[in-house]
Amino acid sequence: MLIIRLRSLGDCVLTTPALHILKQHRPDLRVAVMAEDRFADVFRGNPDVNAVLPPHPMAALIWNPKLTINFHGGSRSMWLTVASTARYRAGFGHFRNASVYNLQVPRAQEILGEERTVHTAEHMASAMFWLGARRMEIPRARLFAPVVPAEKPYAVIHALASAVHKSWPAERFLEIARSLRHLEPVFIGGPGDDLSPFSEFRTQVNTSLKDTLVLMQSASLFVGNDSGPAHIAAAFGVPLVVLFGESDPVIWAPWRATARTLVAGGPMNRIATADVAAAIEALGVPA
Repeated sequence: MLIIRLRSLGDCVLTTPALHILKQHRPDLRVAVMAEDRFADVFRGNPDVNAVLPPHPMAALIWNPKLTINFHGGSRSMWLTVASTARYRAGFGHFRNASVYNLQVPRAQEILGEERTVHTAEHMASAMFWLGARRMEIPRARLFAPVVPAEKPYAVIHALASAVHKSWPAERFLEIARSLRHLEPVFIGGPGDDLSPFSEFRTQVNTSLKDTLVLMQSASLFVGNDSGPAHIAAAFGVPLVVLFGESDPVIWAPWRATARTLVAGGPMNRIATADVAAAIEALGVPA
């Protein structure tokens, strides 16, 4: 089998419950995941995945799958699905050019038998149920990285986001960091991110996703905007507080995690610093 999941970080993390359901049902299957290099570490080391492939037509052809599932839905992933030459090609029925797929997966609500808003993890897991996997409770996301014991307890703070309208004000993240008494604040970012506003604390610009995985695995707390790192924290079982702007937390909340979500329902500055502090306290983490 070939699973195509090109991006983004959160989507990749939330694909792992579906992969586990698949392997629990059919451990004999050899499963490859095709992902962009910057997200490939989400799947590396996962016992549910036999190979992680680059998003190139030749890689799909060489793998020679009997079934290809496109979880991405864009035109590039559509052509990669065709390039795999798989006899069976599965994609959700709402995808563009749905005629490419001879297995058109219905809406998750139809599969689950519940007419409600579904979480992204449920959306992808439902495809496995429709394809024949035994119905089961959808597990937490699964990530794997080396364990590096912490010298002292720390909280990971992700104060950035993919868009300005998804970012809580930097000065409020600083207020939260200054209020922590038992945890060292560690502000994280990716290549090209400017962490200078947070220089009074430890900062870590992670040059690879693996760096983020290693750091997050040993954290005692995560506080951040609705973003990929929040899903990483949830996968590792780190207690977390996540701040949402206009995104729907029913769809994007940390999956099966000890978490508190705060929703602005508009500009992020609607979320008060005191509310974030109270959410951290409600988690019961000595902060």
